[in-house]
Amino acid sequence: MIDIINIVAALLTITFGLFGFLAPRYTATALDLATTDSTMGLSEMRASVGGLFVVAGLAAIWINAPLGYAMIGFAFTGAALGRALSLLFDKPPVKKVLVFGGIEAALALWFLGANL
Repeated sequence: MIDIINIVAALLTITFGLFGFLAPRYTATALDLATTDSTMGLSEMRASVGGLFVVAGLAAIWINAPLGYAMIGFAFTGAALGRALSLLFDKPPVKKVLVFGGIEAALALWFLGANL
């Protein structure tokens, strides 16, 4: 059962990553980010919000080892911690942070709890 949930969670990771990878403007809008006169922000969305998670999910499925899935958990842990820190210092929209951070925290807990 763990193997199946790992694959489903990795596919979910890939799906989330595809938004940033293929639709950076949509993703930026959903995250309340604004583009400027430079397209570097779109490049960053494709890289850090998109490609990073697409390839991490694909790699975990390909490697098919617990540590591969755990590495995704560490990445989601970093994202969730960043959101928690943001709540303290940045005063972002709490509902959005709780939704996105909650998803990240839940995936982190699954990937780490099931695979370490």
